[in-house]
Amino acid sequence: MNKSLFLLFLCFAKAAWAQPEWVKSAVWYQIFPERFRNGDPSNDPTLADQFGAWPHDTTGPWKIHPWTSDWYVLQPWEKANEKGYSFNITRRRYGGDLQGIIDKIAYLKNLGVNTLYLNPVFMAPSHHKYDGTLYHHIDPHFGPDPSGDKSLMQKENPQDPKTWVWTSADKLALKMIDTLHKSGIRVIFDGVFNHMGITSFAFRDVQEKREKSAYANWFTIRSFGSVAEGKPLEYDGWFGVKDLPEIREDESGIVAGPKEYIFASTKRWMDPNGDGNPNDGIDGWRLDVAFCVKHAFWKDWRKVVKNLNPQAYLTAEVIDSVSKVRPYLEGDEFDAIMNYNFGFTLAEYFIGEHRISPTKLDNTLLELRNAYQTDPYLMMNLFDSHDTNRMASHVVNGQRVKYSDWGKYFGWSKAENPEYFTRKPNEEERKIQRQILAFMLTYPGAPMLYYGTEAGMWGANDPDCRKPMVWADFKYEPECTNAKGEVISPCGDNNFDASLFEYCKSLIALRNNYEALQKGSYKTLVADDQQGVFAFERRLNDQVIIAFFHTGKSTAEIDLPASATIPVLYDALNNRKVSAPDGRLILELEPRTSIILRSSAE
Repeated sequence: MNKSLFLLFLCFAKAAWAQPEWVKSAVWYQIFPERFRNGDPSNDPTLADQFGAWPHDTTGPWKIHPWTSDWYVLQPWEKANEKGYSFNITRRRYGGDLQGIIDKIAYLKNLGVNTLYLNPVFMAPSHHKYDGTLYHHIDPHFGPDPSGDKSLMQKENPQDPKTWVWTSADKLALKMIDTLHKSGIRVIFDGVFNHMGITSFAFRDVQEKREKSAYANWFTIRSFGSVAEGKPLEYDGWFGVKDLPEIREDESGIVAGPKEYIFASTKRWMDPNGDGNPNDGIDGWRLDVAFCVKHAFWKDWRKVVKNLNPQAYLTAEVIDSVSKVRPYLEGDEFDAIMNYNFGFTLAEYFIGEHRISPTKLDNTLLELRNAYQTDPYLMMNLFDSHDTNRMASHVVNGQRVKYSDWGKYFGWSKAENPEYFTRKPNEEERKIQRQILAFMLTYPGAPMLYYGTEAGMWGANDPDCRKPMVWADFKYEPECTNAKGEVISPCGDNNFDASLFEYCKSLIALRNNYEALQKGSYKTLVADDQQGVFAFERRLNDQVIIAFFHTGKSTAEIDLPASATIPVLYDALNNRKVSAPDGRLILELEPRTSIILRSSAE
């Protein structure tokens, strides 16, 4: 190997292994685009645009759903089909779009979040868009000219990136990225590379031409059948779901063809101008069902991503035990995972009657911090997401089924389960939610809020966790019914929770203002099983943050040696002095309270 090739190899290898340091200072905010904000009603989808999406009804009565309506109340056009809640809820479209995100950048800045994770934005017929039609265009109904965009796309050869055009929705996405970047907010997209939808350009071609299709090798086909004889195409769908045909893999992962298309689409969104400068592109990816794609593909794909932008962030959806997650985090695939094990642990400590002890919490968190080769400060620490019941509803329902028992809990936490409570949380339950938020925003790792958590939203598992965002400038109908259509009492006031918003804003500001919470060391100070108190210290140079969490039923008394260099601390959320006379820090903690102390007044 000559010197030039060797240096190129070293540069490529370094990029492939690079880890994004900026993530340590990230406060994530997850947005489900269709349900965040309708910024442009002129682009709202029609019923015909649902072709190919479950429940496959494009003829029954339908309208864009009123944003502020009671979630469980069926509208007149929904009652007309006599199909009930489960059928109608998936047909709903609220009209959320990219303009809605742009319009609310000031809101995000005010909240203090600095990094967005967007659920899929690429063209797809469903509300969730995990059934991609393609990966190289933003959904036309997220942009300003749906019909014009669709006409433009007809001129392309999807297999040839040289023929790809920039639609109005694509251009709006680039405007959104630029506006976010100028506002100090990074953004990552959701990559769904395990499967596509039945409306995808490749699968439609296979349906029409069968084994003669140029895309015949793209999917796992069991039998091509016969169009002439009326014999159906037989193929593998993701977890048996035929609406989501799986992209074919061999021993090297995703096969050539779809692999090349994915790589080209990746480059398009990471370096839109194709000039080698990634600043106008997205800042990374979240990878859907990453555990369903072989490791070899992710290793190759990481090299492509890191060569485009060594500081791009790659996080994966792998919901499993530490031992099964570990192979994804050896430095040559992902920088981090969506840290559901962190969320499971917080649920078991803060929620329910039979909680784990502070000592058990300490041991479990230590195990998670030391579990992987990747830096634990890069982990995406979340509690809930679009795939779980919301944090507030989790508190309401306790731990009757453990969150960590993922398969069972996923089904149990559905609104149709008569044992599951869909009501609004009460004030005591809100206290628990606040404790969880305080822990997430002071603990090592990058915390992630699911949209609306800060506004007080609640909801059961998918689809109820995907309600339209609660905004302060809207007046919402109270939630007075359940999934069976039964009247509940009292009704849940479903308006914006200003108090919870301010609490979240204060916590985020604390994290943003103190590098000790972003990059500082971690030390457990208290794990008091008898009183139910857990406390830890974050420290960086002369910055010190001490966080206390009391989950017991009685007032707890804490007596700790205070550092000689910190004779006075400040209650971070109440801005009051907390003295440590004679070198002792003495506190009384009321049940279900959290106190965060900092080492300076401002």
